[in-house]
Amino acid sequence: MKNKILVFGKGFLGSRIQKELGCEITDRWINVYKDAEEEIDKYRPDIVINCVGYIGENNVDDCEKDIDLTLKANVFVPVILAEACLRKNIKFVHISSGCIYDFDYSKPEPVKETDQPYYFKLFYSRTKIYSEKALVNLSEKFNVLILRLRIPLDNRNHPKNVIAKLIRFKKIIDVPNSITYIPDFIGALKHLLKIDARGLFNITNKGALRYPELMDVYKKYRPDFRYETIALKDLKLDRTNLILSTEKLEKTGFKVRKIQDVLEECVKGFIN
Repeated sequence: MKNKILVFGKGFLGSRIQKELGCEITDRWINVYKDAEEEIDKYRPDIVINCVGYIGENNVDDCEKDIDLTLKANVFVPVILAEACLRKNIKFVHISSGCIYDFDYSKPEPVKETDQPYYFKLFYSRTKIYSEKALVNLSEKFNVLILRLRIPLDNRNHPKNVIAKLIRFKKIIDVPNSITYIPDFIGALKHLLKIDARGLFNITNKGALRYPELMDVYKKYRPDFRYETIALKDLKLDRTNLILSTEKLEKTGFKVRKIQDVLEECVKGFIN
């Protein structure tokens, strides 16, 4: 990349972006505006990518156990970074989440970037809504790009990878969901930076995935693996399950692959 990029957050996604783009990365915690300003002045980037976020130690239910940390990471940090960037005329990219919708499977029209209603049952979802709404409004006048991911799937073994999570469970749900294949996300990120895109984009693969589809591909390479399915109504947890539209992303000229077309490639990379 010709532009100098600084990534905030050394977690799963931030580290992946840093490696793929060859950019700078920092894990400095942002408590106040001055923290952001000092870090930006230190690296002097053209683009800042925010990968700071809190999804709980084990799962999103843990966000309820630390309300302050969740609000700081998911709301205050992105807004502070955005303010620092717009004051210094720096492009700001925020990694958001698609887990913010109350989806109606009886009318399975993929969710577009402007659709409602939102999903307020989970505190985690509410915090992502708070920051996204603020940043979308900023993007109407400033160089702000918001990317919604949904259930990260990667061809590398990592605890945050949905394959690594699923193979630990004896029972999995069988519900269609949008999935973000990380190698394709990296491609979309590079494309959107190249065209200097602004505003909000869903960044997922086309279509929807049922977890058994992925596990059946995994079983081809691990024949001893066993799993059972569980009905969503028996899960007894507040969770979002939904399908996001990729239409806006495709209109920029980026080729979006169907999720089923990446499964073999993904599993081969994961087990090797």
